[in-house]
Amino acid sequence: MNLSQQKIKELEQKANEIRQSIIEMLVEAKSGHTAGPLGMADIFTLLYFHVLQHDPKNPTWEKRDRVILSNGHICPVLYSAMAHAGYFPVEELKTLRKFGSRLQGHPHREFLPSLETSSGPLGEGLSQGVGMALADRIDGSERKIYCFMGDGELDEGNIWEAMMLAGKNKLNNLIGIIDRNNIQIDGNTENIMPLEPLAKKWESFNWHVIQVSGHDFVALGSAFEEAKKVLDKPVVILAETIASKGVKEWEGDYHWHGKPPTKEEGELALKELRANKI
Repeated sequence: MNLSQQKIKELEQKANEIRQSIIEMLVEAKSGHTAGPLGMADIFTLLYFHVLQHDPKNPTWEKRDRVILSNGHICPVLYSAMAHAGYFPVEELKTLRKFGSRLQGHPHREFLPSLETSSGPLGEGLSQGVGMALADRIDGSERKIYCFMGDGELDEGNIWEAMMLAGKNKLNNLIGIIDRNNIQIDGNTENIMPLEPLAKKWESFNWHVIQVSGHDFVALGSAFEEAKKVLDKPVVILAETIASKGVKEWEGDYHWHGKPPTKEEGELALKELRANKI
């Protein structure tokens, strides 16, 4: 997947805009998660503006790729990417977590029909993805199922059951993306429940593993291109990300996992992002 310098510049600019929207919506909501959404902004930008087969004007298009957000708490980045891609007005992002809003604090499919699943309880998304992938195989569909997971979420046993089933059935239409930012709500993942050697564990469950920086568009583009070409097993992309990427003072700090910025903190963060010449 060759990305021109112009395309890379466009993606970087769009990711910056998506990060600004994330901060604005969290400040307005006065609740929500900050670290994961900011850290995953580059990947969601590449997905919605380069990788996905989708149609924002026809979200139920039969041939669309499907996106599952198992780690539903990072939905501000999903909502922001979708809004900037044209699924709904960007102005609606300011309704995050408000009564009557389509943009719930965790994705709710009945509220926003362009979502593929509802999520909140961690560990369920990969099982949903396996079910969709099996159904598509029966139907003869050639689309891809993209399932996002957090690394802290891998503490959930349901994930490992789904990994086994996907590996057994060689679901080559299933691509998992793990936000490997090394933090969860209580601290560093390796202190709370060590995951390493993570790549070898996925490989042992018969998955094709790709390790990549979650902030390098060229490397990410190549990773998704490689994932699409694997024909004999499911694929997992271990995306090494920086929590709260884009706001230097917050980066890598697990305390930002589940808290929003104050108005003053948000203004400083937006100033930093707007000053980032791309």
